[in-house]
Amino acid sequence: MPVFPSVEWFRAVADLVNQEEQYRHSGTCDATVGIQVDDRLFEIVFEAYEVKSVRELAASDDRDLDFTLVLPFDRWREMLENIKANGHADLTHTLNSLDLAEAEEFAKGDDYYRRDLFYRFNQSFQDFFDLSSKIDTQFAAPARA
Repeated sequence: MPVFPSVEWFRAVADLVNQEEQYRHSGTCDATVGIQVDDRLFEIVFEAYEVKSVRELAASDDRDLDFTLVLPFDRWREMLENIKANGHADLTHTLNSLDLAEAEEFAKGDDYYRRDLFYRFNQSFQDFFDLSSKIDTQFAAPARA
């Protein structure tokens, strides 16, 4: 059972994406996405119809990311538990609704054109997280410094 947040958890979801024919219906997606959970930063590379790679980065190593989705652990957990309970995010737990609720603090990026990929490929990113409903997730809050 993969633990969130971890490279193993993101890879487990990426494996589902790469096996899921339905995922291809959203179209191609080319973006290098950061997922920040408290002080931990993960990179997910989407290319065409698949996830090419997942890795953990140093918190300050975000220069090659198109944008970063930033939430505290508790908010990520709430979203993922909602997805697990419903098979997909309900209307208050989608990436779009989180972006609206968190304003400038959710989809972050220094370059507006690169950050715009969040909006352009939003459904692909939502499908990625919705597929997490198919795995059993354990949660381990990152240690506080």
